[in-house]
Amino acid sequence: MAYQDTLNWMFSQLPMYQRQGQSAFRKDLSNTFKLAERLNHPERFFKTIHVAGTNGKGSVSHMLASILQEAGYKVGLYTSPHLKDFRERIKINGHVVSKQYVTSFINKNKSFFQENSLSFFEMTVGMAFEYFSKQKVDIAVVEVGLGGRLDSTNIVTPEVSVITNIGLDHTQFLGTTLEAIAYEKGGIIKPNVPVVIGETQIETAPVFIELANKNNAKILFADAEVIETFTSDLTGIYQSKNIITVIQAIKELQHKGYNISYQNIKEGLLHVVKNTGFMGRWQILRTNPKVVCDTGHNRDGLNYVMKQLSNEVFDALHIVFGVVNDKDLTSIIDILPKKATYYFCKPDIPRGLDAKELKEVLNGYGLKGEAYDSVNEAYNNALKKASLNDFIFIGGSTFVVAEII
Repeated sequence: MAYQDTLNWMFSQLPMYQRQGQSAFRKDLSNTFKLAERLNHPERFFKTIHVAGTNGKGSVSHMLASILQEAGYKVGLYTSPHLKDFRERIKINGHVVSKQYVTSFINKNKSFFQENSLSFFEMTVGMAFEYFSKQKVDIAVVEVGLGGRLDSTNIVTPEVSVITNIGLDHTQFLGTTLEAIAYEKGGIIKPNVPVVIGETQIETAPVFIELANKNNAKILFADAEVIETFTSDLTGIYQSKNIITVIQAIKELQHKGYNISYQNIKEGLLHVVKNTGFMGRWQILRTNPKVVCDTGHNRDGLNYVMKQLSNEVFDALHIVFGVVNDKDLTSIIDILPKKATYYFCKPDIPRGLDAKELKEVLNGYGLKGEAYDSVNEAYNNALKKASLNDFIFIGGSTFVVAEII
């Protein structure tokens, strides 16, 4: 199969959480272990940092990779979801995996995938781990897809585990309380492996402490440890917490003998986008009118974005907004600005919520705007109606942002 045919097959034939939702969620790691065995356990042939959390894990993963690259290491980076191209999920020193590798990996293992009904995410993790092993990376930063305990990435034994924070997201899979979600994400804590927790939260700290004690794992709460902070080219105000988390994780690597200097940390945080190709976090797309997109989509993520939005100076606010159909809209309505014109749209995936339905619900809460047939139509209408001193924000879903950048 050619590259595009390969992707079409992957997206259409195999369960993929981003597209299908709950039906793609696995309740155990048996398929992942089967695939790892078939591939001769590639995850055992390179070092890793494992990153979980409700918000910030993508930013933290890219920051860590950037710093390690500045320190001269060959760095694998596995993240999800992708925005424009599937290959964004698998990178080495900022360069995406080749189309040829993706195609050959699928062709070589296609019958195995079909026989064992592997999910999209399971086989993608296998692809990444085999690629990192064959390319002999020094270390790979591995971002959890969903949760932690039952996530396909959770077959690694990392140098350090990182959990950014805990919020109410994916509650249909992970539980309806912060404590329950913390338990699932804390499933990445491994015996004798230090774990860095980004934010001290009253509800979740005891859960992490208990899991760390059971595993004889050193536990550090970054917000209680880190005094000096740094500037980053990722400019969202929420990045300050992520930077603190990254600094503490780097300290743990330094304790293990990794040669990472103060200058490496400084330069790595300043050049995340250049080093890793990171996109979609308070990304300024144009000025006059100023257009910004952000992939924050749950309550905690959107809350930070809306706080930053409130610090901007503009004449009028235009919001291009779309969500997925399992989004609990009542959990975010109170943080969405009422003094704005909304351009409701449906991201172009099966899970996208119909724009007219979104409009009907949000209009009922005083959020005024019209529904459009596509994300691009919504954005183009916002551009037509906005004056030079206005502000256009694009968000609500990773998939809305993906169609714009």
